[in-house]
Amino acid sequence: MKGREFYQAIKERRAAGTPELTAATILDGPQAGGKFLLRGEKEAWAFGESHAGTGVFMERLGGSPGLLVFGVGHVSMPIIKIGKMLRFSVTVLEDRPKFADQARRAGANRVICEPFSQGLAQAELGPDTYAVIVTRGHRYDEDCLYGILSRERELGTACAYVGMMGSRRRTAMVRERMRELGISEEEIRRLHAPIGLAIGAETPEEIAVSIFAQIIQIKNEKAQTEGYPEELLEAIQESYDSGHDRNGSGRRAVLATIISRQGSAPRGVGTKMLIREDGTALGTIGGGCAESRVMQKALQMLRLPESPRFLVTGVDMTAQEAEEEGMVCGGRIQVMLEVTGD
Repeated sequence: MKGREFYQAIKERRAAGTPELTAATILDGPQAGGKFLLRGEKEAWAFGESHAGTGVFMERLGGSPGLLVFGVGHVSMPIIKIGKMLRFSVTVLEDRPKFADQARRAGANRVICEPFSQGLAQAELGPDTYAVIVTRGHRYDEDCLYGILSRERELGTACAYVGMMGSRRRTAMVRERMRELGISEEEIRRLHAPIGLAIGAETPEEIAVSIFAQIIQIKNEKAQTEGYPEELLEAIQESYDSGHDRNGSGRRAVLATIISRQGSAPRGVGTKMLIREDGTALGTIGGGCAESRVMQKALQMLRLPESPRFLVTGVDMTAQEAEEEGMVCGGRIQVMLEVTGD
């Protein structure tokens, strides 16, 4: 049950808004595979009898990123679709039912069809929220921006990103209005407006790409790993809930995590992939022959009774192997493999 408890604790602490959460796994010694969570500099929750061992993999966990889109129009459609593709949880606020329906058809996780001020009161907001204001007029922009800044003060937390679409003249007018409403210069400087990176975007799709280029740039400046996305946590929970027979057809799985990287390996430390008994997988650690080797080891752990439940393995992919696989990079990675569902 300790594995289940660990993943459940991550989910619960994330829902509670626990800051500075770090996950650690013991890599060797009698307690290899044991886990604990840290909050700041102090241990908060332990999952194992002791922390004996010379190696520990630690990763600062980011929360699941949430995209909060204000307004539905031509630019909003590709923003929603790209957000879903990048595994953001997408919430759209729109006060017109017809346009709210368009957001639903575009695949938004949640659509709140209310006046913007009322809708914002129902939306989740925190350090992993990326807010994009793309309404139909500057008076709505003002309402949305002021509402975001006011809720940040109320909650005592700030969004990771607040961006607003508009010309320099229009965004300058909104900034001046925020000053009149008593918003500090420090808060106003956090606003990304005009929104997006300056890549000469013209079409709605190009503008959406420029916006996400800026969001990704800011998101990846944080010193944290990919962590445990909601979809991954749900799949791990499923492995515990459906079947424990080592020789059966349940949903036991192996979680593969990159714990070190050398050279030009394609994915970073903390990248995760879940390999199920039936050979399907959720996520990727880079593809090609390196990923294939990891999957083979994972399936052996699931299918052979004498296999360990926890293993650290190295994969060395030369430049020639990478070229033969049609990839542009090789390098070495160390991968931590742990069975879930037992």
